[in-house]
Amino acid sequence: MRRYWWILAAGVGLVWLLFQLESMLMPFFAGMIIAYLGDPLADRFEAWGASRPLAASGVFLLLLLIVSLALLILIPLLIHQLRQLSQVVPNVFAWVQTVLAPQLQEWTGYDVTPELGGIQSVLAEHWQQAGGTAAQVLTRVGRSGVAFIGWITYVALIPVVAFYLLLDWDRLIENIRNLLPRPWEPDASRLAKRCDEVLAAFLRGQLLVMLCLGLIYALGLTLLGVRFGLLIGLMSGLASIVPFLGFIVGISVALIVAFFQEGSWLILLGVVAVFGLGQVVESVVLQPKLLGDKIGLHPVAVIFAVLAGGNLFGFTGVLLALPAAAVIMVLLRELNERYKNSTLYDAARDGSRDEESQ
Repeated sequence: MRRYWWILAAGVGLVWLLFQLESMLMPFFAGMIIAYLGDPLADRFEAWGASRPLAASGVFLLLLLIVSLALLILIPLLIHQLRQLSQVVPNVFAWVQTVLAPQLQEWTGYDVTPELGGIQSVLAEHWQQAGGTAAQVLTRVGRSGVAFIGWITYVALIPVVAFYLLLDWDRLIENIRNLLPRPWEPDASRLAKRCDEVLAAFLRGQLLVMLCLGLIYALGLTLLGVRFGLLIGLMSGLASIVPFLGFIVGISVALIVAFFQEGSWLILLGVVAVFGLGQVVESVVLQPKLLGDKIGLHPVAVIFAVLAGGNLFGFTGVLLALPAAAVIMVLLRELNERYKNSTLYDAARDGSRDEESQ
């Protein structure tokens, strides 16, 4: 019994340490996730005859090539669409004030013009201050070079940490296994394997689902001729990490943009068809093939995990929220199985049967 108290105290101490070091953990956790995602590919390179250092270098060169090509293609397009968006926003407010607000006042008797005017003035003020804010940020960066260097160091540490973890990943896993007490090692290895299956299904599968949905939405909206189709599609794909959030946000923004652009029912039906196709592909193809039933997280649990992680650890918590929730689900299933196989569960069931027989 005393041993379990020591384990509990160690767990509490670890949580306390994580809270104390929260501001510096982001590059290490991000590097750990990258190394975890790249380990299967590095193992494949090793199976083809490459050494571990060469395999890790190959994985990083491949990731660098993919990220560089994506940035070279996407950044100019996104900047162009953001500039177009800044020109459209005033027209949207003008339509709301001249058409929608009078109609709402006629239907409800409530005048929303003052609120719209306040929103427009606030947005215009912040929009105009964007350039000045950027200049102020650059000025502060020049004044507080230490903070800027620290931020750059954190970002630069991510690939360094990821490379060294990827280089020694198999050795680290084996060392951890060897450190476990021998009576615990079989159960711990079995649970670790189940957690690995869940994490692999989530991290690799969910990233592919988000990418595929973003491409479907962006391509479909662009072919329809909807302005900002690429921006809306990518935003919807990223938001798909939370169930239904990407669909709700994407279709709402796309319908508004399409309405102000054309105003015809045909293009609005086209937008609905694009997002409906994305949901069908996700439900029929992407989820079963890429995720399957290994994760089993309820949508409410996903939303709670993301919000709780963000509140506790900021961006680092958002990164770790769903993987941690998936691991917790594996442990809870294990506890549930052990409870149902225990004498306590059988005693409770036998007691209920005795009462029914009486």
